[in-house]
This record gives sequence, C-alpha cells and structure tokens, in this order.
Amino acid sequence: TLCDSNFKVKYDWLKYPEPVLSYAVEPKRKEDEDRLSTAIFRLTADDPTFIVERNDVTKQLLIKGMGATHLQVMVEKLARKFGVEVTLGKPEIAYKETIKGTAKAEGKYKKQTGGHGQYGHCFIEISPLERGKEFEFVDKIFGGAIPKQYIPAVEKGIKETMKEGILAGYPVVDVKVVLYDGSYHPVDSSELAFKIAASMAFKKAMAEAKPVLLEPVLEVEIRVPESFLGDIISDLNTRRGKILGMDSEKGISIIRALVPEAEMLTYGLDLASLTQGRGYFTARFAKYEEVPARIAEEIIKRKKSEEGKE
Repeated sequence: TLCDSNFKVKYDWLKYPEPVLSYAVEPKRKEDEDRLSTAIFRLTADDPTFIVERNDVTKQLLIKGMGATHLQVMVEKLARKFGVEVTLGKPEIAYKETIKGTAKAEGKYKKQTGGHGQYGHCFIEISPLERGKEFEFVDKIFGGAIPKQYIPAVEKGIKETMKEGILAGYPVVDVKVVLYDGSYHPVDSSELAFKIAASMAFKKAMAEAKPVLLEPVLEVEIRVPESFLGDIISDLNTRRGKILGMDSEKGISIIRALVPEAEMLTYGLDLASLTQGRGYFTARFAKYEEVPARIAEEIIKRKKSEEGKE
C-alpha cells in the first residue's frame, strides 16, 4: 500500500468471489490438446475469478467462473487470442467404489503353450477399511506356499485391478486385502502369472463383499437475506442436503450443510434465481459417502450404457 510513512495504512487483501459454475472443457481438434492447457492457464493470469483445475479421478479439465456468460466470454477469448476452439460439457462426478462386507476368493491362472507355461495361484480375503484409509495389504503366507519374490506381484495385481471397480469402473478404495494361501510351480510360476491370479481373486471377492458406490460430499455455507431462508432450506432438502447448523447476522441467514457434489453443479445459478441475485455460497470437499441404492443403480446403468456406445 502506498501511504505517508508517518501514517501507515495497510489494507486487507482483496477477496475474490467464489466461482458459481463449472464446465468440463476439451478441444474440438485433437492436435490442440497441448495448446489448450497452455492457453487456458494464461487466461487465469488476467482474471482471478476464472479458475482452471484438472480432476485426477475423472481426468477432465475443468473451468470455473461467475456464470454462463463469463465462461462463454473466456471460451471466445480462447478462440480469438489463441486459435483454440473448445466444447463445453457437464463435469463428471469423481465417484468411487468400496465394499461393506468381507469375502474370500481364490485366483488361479494356469496356461500351457509348449515350453514354459504360466502358473499363479492365491487365496485372499478382503474386508472394508475406515473411510479414507485407501488400501492395506497383509501378507500371511507361511511355509513357503508362495515364494517371497512373488508376493509383491500379488499386491501389484490387486492395486492395478482396484483402478476400475466391478460396479461401474470407478476406483476402488478403503479395502484391506489379506493374502493367506496359494501355490506355485517351480518352473512355470512368474510375476505376471501371480499378478493375473491376484486380479482374478480380487474381482471374485469384491463381487461377494457387498460392493457399493461412493460419492463426494461438499460442506456448503450459504448466506442469504432472512426472507429467503425457507426457500433455501426447501431447496437443500431436494438436493439431499443435511443441515449442520444455522445462524443469523445483521439480517443475513447463514446456513451450513453437507450436500452431494452431484447436486451442486449448477447451484450458483439456482441460488441467484432463488434469491434475486442476493445469495452467496462457498463450498469445499468434506468426505465420501455411500450413494443411496436407487441413485446408485441409475449411475451404474448410465455408465454402462455410455461404455456400450464407445
């Protein structure tokens, strides 16, 4: 801050409003993929309310802004200044899969094609972990049922299989795997054979361990004039929201709630409509929760339908 040295003034940093709308963006031409990333990040330097993120789970590049008009202007700038034309789409939700039960399974891979064959054989037990613990592998092999050099291959085979779950191909999380028995062939066994055997065992076990879908849940804080409180609460209920608490401050109602991310994709625009543009909200990731069975069925059905079209 520029000021008189005898009268020092320091202003607070300017706080920019949170984005209210997001889109997934991809180039219309395959050859523009590298240029898109460079161009789109250069635009963020000129506009701090324009946010760009890459979702590590869905692999989508997301742009976030203050509304449909704002984002359309940025898309036009991409084409005009950098020659990159893009298409906008609905962001995918980063669903995950996990299990609620315990199950045991056997995986046996045996292949003979003349000369050396392939042989891997293992028994595993899987069980649920506390949410957020991701993965745990326990080696309980004794007596040399599986040689030590093949144990890492079993773990690797399971981890690779967990990248795509059996329900809808989403990553599998919060699972404990115990390797407790197996067998090997002194000539035909290999790391590859044990990776395949472990993958087979994990898929069988997961199918029997009550697999479920998880969805990201956001912690939301909404500020609106008190006259709109009833409308906001009713709207949150339709979005499967859980109210955490409410306060009032100088005629402004402050509502804190947990809401599934899938229900919040257009909330900025909807809130403006409900409150005549006088509402404001912030949101941050809170946790993953199980998707209700009816909604999970629809998600799984839609995902499999999309995969069938590819």
